Amino acid sequence: MSMTAFLPWQQALASQWLSQQQRFAHAWLIHGLPGIGQLEFALAGAASLLCEDSASGVACGQCQACHWLQAGNHPDFRRIRPDAVAAQEGASPEDTEAAASKKQPSKDIRIEQIRGLLPWFNMATHRGGWRVALLYPAEAMNTIAANALLKILEEPPAHTVFLLVAEAPDRLLPTLVSRCRRLPLPVPGTSESLQWLQAHGVADASAYLAAAGGAPLLAHQLAQGGHAAVPDFIRLFLDLAAHHGARSQLADALIAEDAAVWVDAFQRLWVDLGLSAHGLGIRYYPGQSKEIQALAVELDPLALARTGQWLQTQRGLVSHPLNVKLLGDYAAERLLQAVRPYTVRAQ
Repeated sequence: MSMTAFLPWQQALASQWLSQQQRFAHAWLIHGLPGIGQLEFALAGAASLLCEDSASGVACGQCQACHWLQAGNHPDFRRIRPDAVAAQEGASPEDTEAAASKKQPSKDIRIEQIRGLLPWFNMATHRGGWRVALLYPAEAMNTIAANALLKILEEPPAHTVFLLVAEAPDRLLPTLVSRCRRLPLPVPGTSESLQWLQAHGVADASAYLAAAGGAPLLAHQLAQGGHAAVPDFIRLFLDLAAHHGARSQLADALIAEDAAVWVDAFQRLWVDLGLSAHGLGIRYYPGQSKEIQALAVELDPLALARTGQWLQTQRGLVSHPLNVKLLGDYAAERLLQAVRPYTVRAQ
């Protein structure tokens, strides 16, 4: 999509937000659930602030400023993100510190990146309008960088707007959050999300949207990445759990998969099991409602909760080197044991 265009479900909020430009806050914290388009909103917002022919307040996409932004060379726009994120986005190697040092790209926003903005603040804006600094993900700032930004926001530079993008604003320094105006983005409606997904060629859009928890961009990412809406290992798990099957087949499936992928998928399944156990509707895997409900009837709530906590712990560890086989074997045993009925568990 165009960097200067808001997503369909963002347009009404964007128009309302941009109508305040005469009394615009100097720093905005744009946040919401993963996969609903926080970064896309911030990019389109930056374009709208920099646009030179914006009759409606929204970027026209045609003026010189919009073309500069699309080309990545607008002099009044800066992106501040970790080197690792920049590399994923295809930034030129010389744009990152890691290229010069030959180190692994940093996953943090560093204080040097914040300090690097200072000379920019001392220059007049190129076109006499706004200057926009986009920082994402805001949670990636280490404490030193966050404090450096806080100091800047205490005496904000003239004609400058900071757009901070976050999925978990509670992980930011409270003092930093207090210096920003919060702009929470709502999850789009199901019909609007399905229409957008279908327009972007996603088959079985309903299943993908459910698996993504209602987040259309995440659903699109799953579909484009070749991931099944319901992973084969989830189907296998439900089958083995229903028939008290052995763990070896599941272990082999988990070992063959990226640990981050199966941990995330099982966390979603665990939410569905918990919802079903309390008589509530299934959120992530509605196509497997029958199997999930059958398991939920005889669940041990304590075993389910403990294994859910274990999955949460693993989510923070999967990026580190692991003994993949050992983890897969243990996970298969633990996951299947957690959904065994009381009578089978005792045998």
